[in-house]
Amino acid sequence: MILSVVVITHNEEVNIGRTLASVQALVADGKGEIIVVDSGSTDRTAEIAKSFGAKVFIEEWKGYAAQKNSAIDKAAGDWILSLDADEELGPGLAGEIYAAMHGHFSEDSKTTDSLENVEKVMAIQQAQARGVTTAPIGFWIPRKNFFLGRLIKHGGFWPDPKLRLFCKGAARFEDRAVHEDAQLIEGISRRLEHALLHHSYPTLADYIDHMNRYSSLGAEMAVAKGPRGFSVFNIVVRPLATFTYNYFFRLGFLDGREGLLLHLYHAVYVSWKYAKAWELSRSKESR
Repeated sequence: MILSVVVITHNEEVNIGRTLASVQALVADGKGEIIVVDSGSTDRTAEIAKSFGAKVFIEEWKGYAAQKNSAIDKAAGDWILSLDADEELGPGLAGEIYAAMHGHFSEDSKTTDSLENVEKVMAIQQAQARGVTTAPIGFWIPRKNFFLGRLIKHGGFWPDPKLRLFCKGAARFEDRAVHEDAQLIEGISRRLEHALLHHSYPTLADYIDHMNRYSSLGAEMAVAKGPRGFSVFNIVVRPLATFTYNYFFRLGFLDGREGLLLHLYHAVYVSWKYAKAWELSRSKESR
């Protein structure tokens, strides 16, 4: 089994070396390849990627999902491992990925509640009825998110499972401007136990810049579904409810000062998104 590790990048010289170093055991000695699709970095991203043996392709930015699907299309491996440039494999994950690829995935203790077991059995029966193999062709990987250097354990940020390992041709990233996720086209998926490490926002400036960009994309998605008026509920009440739910009911306060800032500014992001949607709708109406 050959593994293709696919990553999209833009000015990621701070992160890309750590990411690619973490997968070396999986691709070394002809066991796999690394595909990097870069959208015109002006730093040393491409140079660093090539130093790890990556095949680097320079392409104009097409959007997150389209860029990731482009990387998948270039992969020659039997399995795809899709990573963000600020992620790395945590302890034990490389070995678990290797075992899963080679059919040594154990289903014992992978599900913990009766509802999940029932859903698993139903999915297998439905797949068998359609003549689809019941061997897992996709794997969800839990992700540990770091904010200002602190691991965020509450507020909905753990276990944050992502479908990142799948057979070639078995999954695509859904066509949306932001918060894109890989979706299995058909087949059975399972969960791995060891985690990805997501070094997402080392500084407040990184987070604010990111949320500013994401709120603009989210606004575009909202307006695409129809015009948005000025809504006090969406711009004021919804952000307050989001903060209250994540910080108090989902125990975000247990993550200390970093947790407070994360959930506070996430609520601001929600307000920005709906305010920008109103602004965008108004701009379109005035043309």
